[in-house]
Amino acid sequence: MKKRSLGNTGLEVSEVAFGGVEIGMPYGIGNTENPSEKDAIRLLQTSLDNGINFFDTARLYGNSEQIMGKAFTGRRHEVILASKCRHFRDAGGALPPDALLKPFIENSLHESLEALQTDYIDVYMLHQADLEILSRPLIAEAFAELKKKGVIRATGASVYTPEETATAIRSGQWDVIQLPFNLMNQSHGACFEEAREKKVGVVVRSVLLKGLLSDRGKNLHPALREVEQYIDRYRQFTGGDYPDLPALATRFVLSFPEVASVLVGIDKMEYLQDALVTASYPDLGVNEHKQLLKLAYPDPDFLNLHHWDKMGWLK
Repeated sequence: MKKRSLGNTGLEVSEVAFGGVEIGMPYGIGNTENPSEKDAIRLLQTSLDNGINFFDTARLYGNSEQIMGKAFTGRRHEVILASKCRHFRDAGGALPPDALLKPFIENSLHESLEALQTDYIDVYMLHQADLEILSRPLIAEAFAELKKKGVIRATGASVYTPEETATAIRSGQWDVIQLPFNLMNQSHGACFEEAREKKVGVVVRSVLLKGLLSDRGKNLHPALREVEQYIDRYRQFTGGDYPDLPALATRFVLSFPEVASVLVGIDKMEYLQDALVTASYPDLGVNEHKQLLKLAYPDPDFLNLHHWDKMGWLK
């Protein structure tokens, strides 16, 4: 398993990171349950034994943090843990007043530390960091203070839109950005050069578009017929070094030198084995890379899986 530098954090992370949401709660297309605690611990420990050292979780990923805490007892020094603060917005969408922001962040971090059975977190991130959240200086100041105390080693923001990515990078306040990027939706790629210049670490999620860039991307709802047809275009690049679409999609993202690591959702041993094999595949060729850059979906705004789910298109 190759490792890459995570921006200017001093951390060396595995190219493939263990995405911890699936071990804590049902997540993704067609998933209705998560593995047992015993099976999840086995997955985590087997991942570590096979070179994956970067594990991503969050306060709101069900029991994910607790399971990781149990899995890495006695091996904390071998892993790099990333977790995320609780969502700031209440049911009505309002943010806490300034006076409550710091206690909110500190309480959430304390909960994560207790669940993970550790006294520090390597990368502590905002969860769903929208433009308003990124513009609140007290939030960034609270994270910076935690870093100064040593209770976290690096600050980060998990974002959704390219505008949020650009804002977080330009602020100079966040060491790591976690963002969605894949064959279909390459819009965040416009921010990669600036991230490299400012030495901000880039971690990518949604590499497989929640499973659409796999066999699950077939027989979709009629409203997604055009999307399904577009996904078929990528299959011409499979075979040889990249036997299937997930392998191609993963290696495409890793072909960007600015990307430190890609999050792969792993809730079954077969998925772990697939991820390990994919990590061993050769780098994407220059010509293939250029061709795939041109094959980004022409309407990335339509690729809103949350909306699709609300519409019942993912059932």
